Amino acid sequence: MSQTSTLPPDGRQEDTAPDRRSWPVRRGLLLESGPQRRLALGGFVNQLGTAAFLATAPLYALRVIGLPLGQVGLGLGVAGVVGLLAGPPVGHLADRRGPRGVFLVTLLIQAASMLSLLFAHSFTAFMVSMAVTDLAGASGGAARGPMIRRFGGDEVPKFRSYLRSTAFLASTFGALAAGVVIQLDSGSAYRALIVANALTFVGCAVVVLRLPELEPLPAATGSNRWLALKDKPYMAFVVLDGILWIQGEVVTYALPLWVVLHTQAPRWFTGVALAVNTVMVVVLQIRTSRGIKGGQVAGRATRRAGLAFLLGMAVIATAPGLPGWAAAAVMTAGVAVHTVGSLWHAAGSLELRFRLAPAHAQGQYSGVFGIGMGLCYTVAPGLLGLLCLGWGAPGWLAMGGVFVAAGLAVPLVVRWAGRSRELSA
Repeated sequence: MSQTSTLPPDGRQEDTAPDRRSWPVRRGLLLESGPQRRLALGGFVNQLGTAAFLATAPLYALRVIGLPLGQVGLGLGVAGVVGLLAGPPVGHLADRRGPRGVFLVTLLIQAASMLSLLFAHSFTAFMVSMAVTDLAGASGGAARGPMIRRFGGDEVPKFRSYLRSTAFLASTFGALAAGVVIQLDSGSAYRALIVANALTFVGCAVVVLRLPELEPLPAATGSNRWLALKDKPYMAFVVLDGILWIQGEVVTYALPLWVVLHTQAPRWFTGVALAVNTVMVVVLQIRTSRGIKGGQVAGRATRRAGLAFLLGMAVIATAPGLPGWAAAAVMTAGVAVHTVGSLWHAAGSLELRFRLAPAHAQGQYSGVFGIGMGLCYTVAPGLLGLLCLGWGAPGWLAMGGVFVAAGLAVPLVVRWAGRSRELSA
């Protein structure tokens, strides 16, 4: 008797071979071996040390170098401004010379400038060391942008979301390490962390060395190092998106002060809120990014994010006057809603960051995008302090309204940008 085989309706033989990938790869916890995994590993190592150092840098300047608080703030502020200015020109250099080599140089400069802090015994030396570190860091971010775009291929939104999840995880571990150093509060502990951070830059460089070299893409006629700054739709997007990135400081800056100064919730709740935020981002960011592909889809995701920010902040604003347990429960719900908004915003923002930029100028555009994010972190403490902490509940609603307005404007900017470039729906 002859045997007959049953084929699917499309007539093709189904692939019944077992999936031999490891469990972490099948579950999406680890990328398959290749450039994407190496770039993610390098970013994790880099962010691990950076997060730990940033949490302890002011205390190192105060406790070890012996600077007054005013000089510490001034030095860090000047360093941050210097770093913002480096992105576009260095990104243009990465576009024209190849991003991997430029990124490697920035990592080595960061390692050297970090070690120089061990020999900083004055305000000027501290400021110069921090300025060089921040300048190289911003330059590295601009050079890394083209690698994310080109190694990501057709899955840039998913890849970038994975990178954000791993960066959040690294920041969490870095913060824990910083907590140990702060608890020890000794010169040797602070110096050991600085050395460890310098080694993470070297470790990241070793990983990046194993990445394939990327040749520069042909530039369009008339392309120059100021192309991104002349791109009015993109600059409008950077401004609006920078406003929306202030949302990241709501949970890490405004909420802890709100809990302590305005509510009856226990102070340890601030750790719970940060844990809820971190776990949701690490677990859900990749899943949220699925389907966020194309300019119009990303614009709609950003619009939803603004509405979620308003809702979450409105819930958090109701906590004063409630019993401690009720205030904690209400704010947990508010943080969860706010974090959903941050997931939508990150997916939409990072899709538009690459989608609106021409392929041959990804580095330069990444540098300009970095300026927007950098300015948001500079403005955020003062703005959130004035509105959320100074005005109370009305201020939380006002800040949420700002997020809604920015989110509603992004799809309009996407349509504007679509008149001068090809955008997928």
